[in-house]
Amino acid sequence: MLEDVQSASESNGAAKSHAAQLSTSQQIDVDSGIGFLDHMLHALAKHAGWSLRLRCRGDLHIDDHHTAEDTFIALGQAFKTALHTTTGLARFGSAYCPLDEALARAVVDLSNRPYSVIDLGLKRERIGDLSCEMLPHCLQSFAQGAGVTLHVDVIRGDNDHHRAESAFKALAVAIRQATTRMVGREGEVPSTKGVLF
Repeated sequence: MLEDVQSASESNGAAKSHAAQLSTSQQIDVDSGIGFLDHMLHALAKHAGWSLRLRCRGDLHIDDHHTAEDTFIALGQAFKTALHTTTGLARFGSAYCPLDEALARAVVDLSNRPYSVIDLGLKRERIGDLSCEMLPHCLQSFAQGAGVTLHVDVIRGDNDHHRAESAFKALAVAIRQATTRMVGREGEVPSTKGVLF
């Protein structure tokens, strides 16, 4: 698999090269069948510090809804399983990320209470083969599967590609912050109730 990831990332202009990356700290290889969705998943994994191998074959002959939604529900569930506990973690994370003229903000709470407020302000009907209405729905689906509270909004931006990508990057950085181990708080549950998961 490593050779496949490396060769995909080295082949300039390959159809899926934007969604595969191999470094000393991460292995990312994403193929959902929807190019722009792969791009957002790659950005999320890269900036959250995850290694991610994702394959999805959905009913794209119908439309992009089930594939995009189910991918993010499954990703959220995998995140929750991998996290296992919030003990010793920061729990909260927030970030602003720009992409040229676009600026997005994301706030995350590893609360075990799935809730999301998403406002990307997208104007186009589609970006590539992905319906723009699916981008906020993907984030809502991730929150549901992961059991997290998240708020993501794009503060400004003219280009919908930039708006969406800055939102996914901001979410990634906020997740990385929320999952940071807190030195001196090992074994502590970050809740006044004493339990989250």
